Amino acid sequence: MDEQEMRIRALRDDDHEVVAGLLAEAFSGPQPDGSPAASPPVEVVLNTALLGSAEFIPELALVAERDGTVVGYCITTRGWLGDEPALGLGPIGVAPGVQRLGVGSALVRETLRLAEARGEGLVALLGDPAYYGRFGFVTSTELGVAPPEPAWGAYFQAIRLGGSSSVGAFRYAVPFDEL
Repeated sequence: MDEQEMRIRALRDDDHEVVAGLLAEAFSGPQPDGSPAASPPVEVVLNTALLGSAEFIPELALVAERDGTVVGYCITTRGWLGDEPALGLGPIGVAPGVQRLGVGSALVRETLRLAEARGEGLVALLGDPAYYGRFGFVTSTELGVAPPEPAWGAYFQAIRLGGSSSVGAFRYAVPFDEL
């Protein structure tokens, strides 16, 4: 998809229901282990909790629109690296009909641009290294960042912004702990 056909903007209150539907559709397929997705998918439940949490950062909740229709979404919330503020990216979802057309990439790039402009030092996420590596994410332990769950291994990734050198254990926003 040509990025000129797409507009990235901040989430509005009237987008919440559309975003929940988009995440439900994006994550309704079988899980990586072949098991069926929860109903509603955990990403929908998590996102709803994040939007109502103290760690919610409105300017880092983004939607991608194409022809006035929301086709992608991502949220980045306050996390911590030890006692230092950091960011946790996700969930991120793209409508199945436009996956693999650059929507997710545009959302990640804009998130990183905005986070750096805010003076944030580190963004962490749980995701596919083959996908997120293109944006500069590396296995978190390469940066001295311990994942919340050691079993996540290479799938827990981070990127440093603005010269941050903090190390330690990463903690997501409280709603992640309540899953």
